[in-house]
Amino acid sequence: MRREDVQPLLYKAAAGLPEPDLADAAWAAGVDTRRRRRRGVLIGLLVALVIAVIAAIGAGLSGGNKADLVPPPTPSLPPGYVPPAGQIAGIDYWVAPPSGSERFLDRLETPLGDRLQLPDNPPRLVEHTLAHLAAVVLQHFGGLYEPLLLGADSSWAVADVDLRPIRTGAPLSPGTVSPDGRIAAFPQPGELVTVDATTAQITRYDLPTEDIRSVSWLGDAERVLVSGPGVAYRVLVGQGRFGEGTVVKITGATDPDAVTAPFRLDTDAVMRYMTSGEWIVDSGLQLPVRQWVGQTFSTNSTAARLFIANALPQFPTTSQPQILAAISTLRAVPSHLLVLTDSAPSTASSPPPAPADRAYVREPGCCAVLGWYDDNTPLLQVRGWLLAWDLRSGQVRRLTELAVSGVALGPGIRP
Repeated sequence: MRREDVQPLLYKAAAGLPEPDLADAAWAAGVDTRRRRRRGVLIGLLVALVIAVIAAIGAGLSGGNKADLVPPPTPSLPPGYVPPAGQIAGIDYWVAPPSGSERFLDRLETPLGDRLQLPDNPPRLVEHTLAHLAAVVLQHFGGLYEPLLLGADSSWAVADVDLRPIRTGAPLSPGTVSPDGRIAAFPQPGELVTVDATTAQITRYDLPTEDIRSVSWLGDAERVLVSGPGVAYRVLVGQGRFGEGTVVKITGATDPDAVTAPFRLDTDAVMRYMTSGEWIVDSGLQLPVRQWVGQTFSTNSTAARLFIANALPQFPTTSQPQILAAISTLRAVPSHLLVLTDSAPSTASSPPPAPADRAYVREPGCCAVLGWYDDNTPLLQVRGWLLAWDLRSGQVRRLTELAVSGVALGPGIRP
């Protein structure tokens, strides 16, 4: 083949081949390079983020800057906390300071003062009305009783009404004062007598039975439960509902003091009062009860009453220990027991009783629950004293020394 024939043959062979577009090829190559560069940047950012998170976690686990770490709060015990002494029937119990040591206890400030006694020449209630009652006592003269009312401001007034004795003596029930602190209600033979401390108005309600011994208010402060042995009535002292009767018979109890609302501790159960005038079982109790004493006083979540216990192995030297039972009506809230006994050892904060006080043994009948200072502090009358038991701390404090034979407390006791 001749040299001059090679070039024509090459042109002829290339004529059938597609001619490449160099611009398109360059554009495609550039787009692919850009995609790979973006992908690389994103991957780099993700790797950097993961490394930063791992480094932060590692610093926290290794101690890092501990000043920046806030530990969870630790529950603190209330001031004066006293641990329980043990359990009775599965409920934590505390031991009250022994008789004779009351004057050495820390004092809880109330309108009652350091010593509750009959006032000298108090004004008449019509001249000095009281907005909020803290306590009610009776003054005995000529076979009759005269109510003396103590206000939340620590001032006294005497009501213009003469009260007759009832079968058990003085016509003063622990549940005398209404929940709003305005009215005092007194059991009388065949009637209920109320005294409005804010207006000095006196009202009488006739009842079908002569033997009336106990009164207990409903929480609405418009209705009173009055009771005698085996019989009880609900008395409307406020406006009430349309067509509601003034005196309605309800289910009674052998023990008149057991007729209380909204709860009552009785037999082996916590009983709840119903608007129908009956009681239903709210929860069961398995306490070593020989006999319940006094009325039941309730808050929104706890019912408190005192009972005389059967023999307890925890107190072998006490034949009839008395126990304040503060029973929770909510499952999530624990119940509490306070044992009143003279066999408890003395401590630095509770010195042993003086020789003259050792004869004041807390025999059955000496003590009873009288109400609540607040939702966590039931109030207790013992021989010659009013005490307060803080359920949160277990601490027992004194309110006042009693120079009166009996007292009913009201909500005005809390300043």
